[in-house]
Order: sequence, then C-alpha cells, then structure tokens
Amino acid sequence: MQLEQKQQIAQDLHGRFERAKIVILTDYKGLNVAAMTELRRRLKQAGIEYRVVKNSLLERAATDTPAAAIKDAFKGPSAIALSYDDPVAPAKVLTQFAKENDKLKIRLGMLGAKVISEADIKSLADLPAREVLLAQLLGVFNAVPTSLVRVLSAVPGGLVNVLNAVKEQKEQKEACLLYTSDAADELDGV
Repeated sequence: MQLEQKQQIAQDLHGRFERAKIVILTDYKGLNVAAMTELRRRLKQAGIEYRVVKNSLLERAATDTPAAAIKDAFKGPSAIALSYDDPVAPAKVLTQFAKENDKLKIRLGMLGAKVISEADIKSLADLPAREVLLAQLLGVFNAVPTSLVRVLSAVPGGLVNVLNAVKEQKEQKEACLLYTSDAADELDGV
C-alpha cells in the first residue's frame, strides 16, 4: 500500500473515530470467511460499520480522538465496530455473535470518551432496545399527570363523602331528638 493511501485511510478513520458514539475493538482471529461475512451482514443490517485495519493505521487514526485511550489495545488481529447513532446496537450484535461463535473476542471499547471493558459491553447489550426504553420513559411521563389527576379528583370525592356522613349524623340526631320529644309528650299526657 502506498504512503498516500495509508495517510488517506488514517485520515478517514480519524474522522470516523471523532463522530462515533461507540467504538468496540474485537479480535477476529480464527473466524473463517463465512463467519466473518455473516458477522458483517448482521452489523450492516443494524447500521454498524465493521472494519479490519492494520494496528499501525488504527493507532495513527486514533490520535487526538476519544479512541486514543484504547491505542494500547491495538495488538494482534484487530477489527473495530463503529456506531454513529445507537451505542447499544453494536454491543448487542457482537455479544450475540460471540455467544454463537467463540472465535470472536470482544476486547474493549469507547463509549463517548469513556473506556469500557468487555463486561461493560455485555451489560450494555443486556439493555432493552432504544424503542423500549423510550416507551418506558413515555409511560413514566404519562403516569405522573394521571396520578396527579387521580389524587386531585379524590379530594372532592372525599369531601363529598365526609359531608354526606355529617348530614346522616345530623339526620339521625334530629330523628333521635324528635323521637325523644315525642316520647316525652306522651309521658306528659299520661
């Protein structure tokens, strides 16, 4: 490869590292062509870019980007998964594929500017899908006003119940007084 081509690749990767929300470094050693093709297909369907690049080019491209924190891990056969939108999707796809094919090793990654371990990536993969999280958030937002309306509507209802109880007590008291006054009149007449 010509020096100009290498510089172009490094510049292109540098821009990708700056834009990526998540970068996951994997070791693909031992994967055959069919398995690698299947992995690339799954990642592409999820909107994730997967690149096999020489470590020296990765190191050069990572300079002055958040990915510079993982430069020391660029050893051996390295491939990177980059996602520009959803940070959970590559973790899910790679973790699932690694379960099915033990040759793929997830090393570590970058989530924004934070280095994440293999365990962190697996935890990220266990999160519900973005749509599910948004639906849950919407449910929480919807529950607050609904609960407020229930509480506020219970106050007048409770007041009406108290007033009815007071009214019934007064009616019973009046009935008692009427009964006792009628009984007293009868005793006077005897």
